[in-house]
Amino acid sequence: MNIEIFRTNATHPDFKILVKELDAFLKITDQDEHDFYNQFNHIDVIKHVVILYVDKIAVGCGAIKKFDNSTMEIKRMYVSSNYRSKGLAQKIIEELEIWTKELGFSKCILETGKRQKAAVKFYKKSKYNIIDNYGQYIGMKNSICFEKNV
Repeated sequence: MNIEIFRTNATHPDFKILVKELDAFLKITDQDEHDFYNQFNHIDVIKHVVILYVDKIAVGCGAIKKFDNSTMEIKRMYVSSNYRSKGLAQKIIEELEIWTKELGFSKCILETGKRQKAAVKFYKKSKYNIIDNYGQYIGMKNSICFEKNV
């Protein structure tokens, strides 16, 4: 398995394809709340994207977006279903954390849905700590927010 990680931006066609897969998955798991969450996931505001390739096939992605002067928000984390449980998401999040530091930020935050049990487990395993819901996620019962100093 030949793995490559590529830094780009949200205009990259492979990122757009992966985001469509992610959105289709989230539409099922978020159920009635999908439209609420989806309004905060526009990729046109994302400038820092990581795409992970296995044998030259784009199978995973993640992005960071400035939240405040010390914090980047992790967005659009996804690994295609056939490539899960192989440590690929870990490689993506580590690259995003490195990039966060390179850009002069000291913390990453993120939101995921409580119904995304694998994602919640993954973030805990990656040493992210649960925090109070922030911003648009305040009061959202299905949201769980995390942070990590990098």
